[in-house]
Amino acid sequence: MSTFLFDELIFGPVFSRRLGISLGINLLPRNAKLCNFNCIYCECGLTGSNSNFNSNKLPEIVEFEFSLENKLIELKNKNKPLNNITFAGNGEPTLHPDFDKIIDKTIDLRNKYFPEANISVLTNSTNIGKERVLNALLKIEQPILKLDSVFEKTYCILNSPPKDYSIEKLKSEIQKFNGNFIIQTLFIKGKINENIIDNSTDEEVAGWLKFIEEVKPKQVMIYTIARETPVENLEKINVDKLTDIALKVKELGIDTLVSA
Repeated sequence: MSTFLFDELIFGPVFSRRLGISLGINLLPRNAKLCNFNCIYCECGLTGSNSNFNSNKLPEIVEFEFSLENKLIELKNKNKPLNNITFAGNGEPTLHPDFDKIIDKTIDLRNKYFPEANISVLTNSTNIGKERVLNALLKIEQPILKLDSVFEKTYCILNSPPKDYSIEKLKSEIQKFNGNFIIQTLFIKGKINENIIDNSTDEEVAGWLKFIEEVKPKQVMIYTIARETPVENLEKINVDKLTDIALKVKELGIDTLVSA
């Protein structure tokens, strides 16, 4: 199956249904994936599947600052709007060793050129137990934390997290955000290695809703696959089902956004 990789440090801006007009940042290798998850649906491909990784360097702070400032100046000079500066890219952005310093640089540049824009980080949450990562995420408007299932078996099949990570550990670490975070969940169904997988069943959704109610995010983002996946036999969840799940979240008094 085909994969999609970002070949630039700064890309876009593009229009995102979840984030508005968003300027993307890829702190990871330009032609390889770097992640401590191995999600079966990841548009960047399976982790470790790209043999070119050793030839790639992570961007340094000076290169990042130069590239971002030039792009922001360009957008400002052209009177282009900007709603979000979004860290995503080819894997897990918090794996960059200077992630915290890069967030500080981003805040300074955002305040200088587009003070009305939000800063967002799409993260699998595995590094939020590290003080420097947590403190960096607490400084931004939109830490977007992945949660695809609260059942360990489903979670492991979908995401292949590090062996020392668990849903209970995630819950305890999320509490440190005091509600200033967003939960992002991808709903999907299919079959992998003889396992039937579907995180949109009544049982799955009920457990997920209980978790959401307990941790109280300021928003929940619900979506499904949009591109080809590296694992075959995976299916989108239809928009009616996603909307039904979203209504249940809204009944908890939590803002919900659906992308299908």
